[in-house]
Amino acid sequence: MAVFDDDRPKKKIAHEIGQDLSLLSVDEITARIGLLQEEIKRLETDKTQKHAKRAAADQFFKR
Repeated sequence: MAVFDDDRPKKKIAHEIGQDLSLLSVDEITARIGLLQEEIKRLETDKTQKHAKRAAADQFFKR
């Protein structure tokens, strides 16, 4: 049985900080901006949760 490229999972678009942007189209740049904005939201949510857990632990141990 032959393996076709269409059957392979698509690699997610990734962005590397400092990457050369000169070869990207406007649509590709817009897509990467969206990905980075989603990642920022994810990081901020995790930061908020960790801060809340730390505050609860500090309160429990009366730091």
